[in-house]
Parts: sequence; C-alpha cells; structure tokens
Amino acid sequence: MIKRSGNPDLSGRKIILLLLIGLFISTITFADYRITRGPNIGEIYFIGPTATGEGIYYSTDFGESAVCMDSTVDAMSICADKTQGVLYYFAMPENLYYSDNYGNQGSWQFRNSGIYIDIISGVTEGHIYNSISSHSEDYGINFIQHSCNGFFGSHKSSEIDNKDIVGYALVRQYSILDSLWLLISYDNFENFEIQYVFDFGAPTTNLTRGYEEGEIYLYTYYWGIGDGRKLRFSNDYGQAWELKNEFNCPNLPIRSIVGGRQPGELYMVVEYVQLMYEIAHIYIYHSVDYGETFTVYHPFSHGPEPYVANFEANPTSGTAPLTVQFTDLSVGTNYWEWDFDNDGIIDSYEQNPEYTYQDTGYYSVELSLTPDQLYTATRYNYIHVTNVAIDEEVPFEPEIELKSYPNPITTKAEIYYSLPKNTREAVIEIYNIKGEQIEEIFISNNQSSIEWNTKSLASGIYFYRLNLINSPIKKVILLK
Repeated sequence: MIKRSGNPDLSGRKIILLLLIGLFISTITFADYRITRGPNIGEIYFIGPTATGEGIYYSTDFGESAVCMDSTVDAMSICADKTQGVLYYFAMPENLYYSDNYGNQGSWQFRNSGIYIDIISGVTEGHIYNSISSHSEDYGINFIQHSCNGFFGSHKSSEIDNKDIVGYALVRQYSILDSLWLLISYDNFENFEIQYVFDFGAPTTNLTRGYEEGEIYLYTYYWGIGDGRKLRFSNDYGQAWELKNEFNCPNLPIRSIVGGRQPGELYMVVEYVQLMYEIAHIYIYHSVDYGETFTVYHPFSHGPEPYVANFEANPTSGTAPLTVQFTDLSVGTNYWEWDFDNDGIIDSYEQNPEYTYQDTGYYSVELSLTPDQLYTATRYNYIHVTNVAIDEEVPFEPEIELKSYPNPITTKAEIYYSLPKNTREAVIEIYNIKGEQIEEIFISNNQSSIEWNTKSLASGIYFYRLNLINSPIKKVILLK
C-alpha cells in the first residue's frame, strides 16, 4: 500500500510496494546519486528541480517538506558526512566541494579534483569515498589510494557497508551483457572477490547500504525490454537477494535511492520536469519496511500536475481471439491515444477502451497523453496471444538480426537491423574494447538500417548490440 502526502499518486496507483589503477571505472550509465542520508533520523538532502533549474534541498521530516539551500551550484551528485551539517557535492570537471553549513549558498569550499561522480558517505565523521579508487579521512582534503586488486569489467555502482572497511562494486562486461557481478572487498577496496552474479545486465543500477551491517539494496532499470525497474535487498553482504518491489508505472522517473537511519528505511527521489520547467515536481518515496510499501511526499511543486502516462490491462494473456480491457491510470490529462500493437497507428481515443486481438503473438501497447506523443507509456510484449494454453508454450525469444557494412570501416558504417515483431523502437549500444558504452543510437521499426558516424573515434575494435533480450553482440574494426 501507499500512503500519500500531496497529489498526485505517482506510484502507478498499484505499488505495493576511473581513476585507472590498471582498471576501468565508468560513470556513464548508473543512476544519479541525487539523494543522501543525513546523520539524524528523517534528515535527507537531495538534488531536484526548481522553477528555473536545479537546486540542493534539505529536509528533516523524511521529505514531507524541504528547503532549497542553494540553486546556484551545478551539483551532479551529493553525499552527507556523519558530521552534522557537512555536505559534499561533485561537479564537472571532476571536482569535490564541501560545506559545513548544510549546503547553504555561499558556504561551499573547493576540496579536491580528480573525483568521480559516485562519491560515497563514510560511516565515520570526516570520511568520504571517491568511488572505489580512494577515500579521505579529513573531509576530502587528502585522499588515500586503493589498490583494487581483483577488480574487473566496467564499473556500474559502488557502496560501502555499515561494517568498517567492507565495500561493494557492481560491474558489467561488454562481452557478457546479460550478467552483473557484485564484487565485495573486506579491506577498504584493496582487494575484491566475486560475491554474487546476477543473470541480467541492466545498464542503470544504484547500490545503497541499509541500516544494519551486511544490508544492501540494489535498484535496476533496463529501458524497453529487459529487467524493468526492480528493487532487491540483501541482509547477508550480497550473498542472497530478495525482490522487494517492481515499479509498474512505465515512466516512473526514479532518479536515485538511499538507505536511511532506522531499520528497514529507504528513500527514493522521483522527479518530473516538463515543458521547459513550466512543470516541475519532486516526490520523495519513504519506506520503513525495506521498500515493500512507500509513503509518498511532495516537497516541491511548480506548475500544474505532471503528465504521467500509465495503464493496465486484463487479461494480459490467453488464446485467440483475446478480448482485453484496458484501464487508464494516467495523471494530468484528458486526452488518450492508444496503439494496441505498437505499429504507429492509433487504435482508440477512449479513456478505458476494449480491444480484441485476432492473431497470435506478443503485442507491445503504447498510450500517449498528447497529440505530439511527447508523454507516453509503453509496455513491451505486454499482451500474449496464443492458440494453445499458455503453460504449454515455449518461452518467447525474439529473432534479431544485426550487421554492419563495411567491416573494417573508416569514417562511417551502415548498421542493418531487424527488430522483433511489435517492437517499435530500440537502442543500438556502442562499446569500445574496454567495455565502455560510448554511444547510443535510437532506431525504429519503420527503418531497416541507420548510419553510424565514426569520424570522432580512434582506430580500434568496437562492439555493438541492441538493448533487447537475446540480441547478438557484433564486432567491428575501425581503421583510419
């Protein structure tokens, strides 16, 4: 269940809810570190929209209300110290700033350079971590380097434990994109060992520690077909995991999560910025049962309520012909465009339409709230129509074709693709030899190829794939 403070209910109404030390650290794809716990219960800081841009907010009542402390800094991530009133923020180019006055405007001091975006709060006063590469014991003035022996792959997210000198890193490898590795260190990131392997490769991840030693949360999100927005929890240092929640609203913009200062406590910050800041809202989701249910607070509101596209269907599977009742769960609109097979043709303008599927297959469904389709919700392969009972079927495995020409290439290549039926859009992900994702190319099903411009890239080996289940990984050589 969800208790609400402020409107609207943006939970989907159904939530039950590089420094290189011989290693590569990537900060391209993990969730932003935009919320951090203060030293006291109910005390949080977060980055969020203002009426004209972004600012750093401070709350002492679990996010029910908040004060904008500074809207003049370009903070990309923040973390609070165990010392009352001490806050840090990261800004490009790789700089760390420090405030001993709750982040008030004018209180910031430059602390250090060569810092990564995933700065981590320590469990001791004055301690702050520069990702896994180093840490400071004097409020960011000096940093002690870590050896990071045993680290591998592309860095996704990191966190330290409430148990002293225990830390975690989540990594991914370009050659095995359907797996994530959780690495653990028992000596302050000097040495790593594999703790757990997840059988998915969600590109957006966020780790945060809980209240007790050994407690850690993992939030993952895979755009389009994939793992979805899911929250997992472990209370044994990541050896075993429990799925705590799956956020069903297709476009719920969860920006970051952080564990709290009491048992079972977790915060999430959700942001809506639309129409060039004419609409700007911040929601704080607060849980005290390990993320199973949330109270939703609305500490900042500017303009009308946001456009939030959401819907559900019943049934979602069955034999042909299959009649499905769609129910609108959207917010902020009185306009609906339904595309029941995601082919780009509008099938209904009713709020809660009924539709009958005559042919077998998997169907993606899209709901748009405006004629320009700016605010949409898509549930990929949501409706499954068969000619036999569902439990007699083999699992769905889309056929995907992907190739490039020429190979080797010089300045540009043509990438040819064939998307699964009813998959209207996808993304081609480009990786270099280190496993860094360097580019995303958005594609649609109304084309069969797209040009990839490589003029800005150096000679070498590159890999590319679609962000879809069962997509092959292709290699291309660039020669200049």
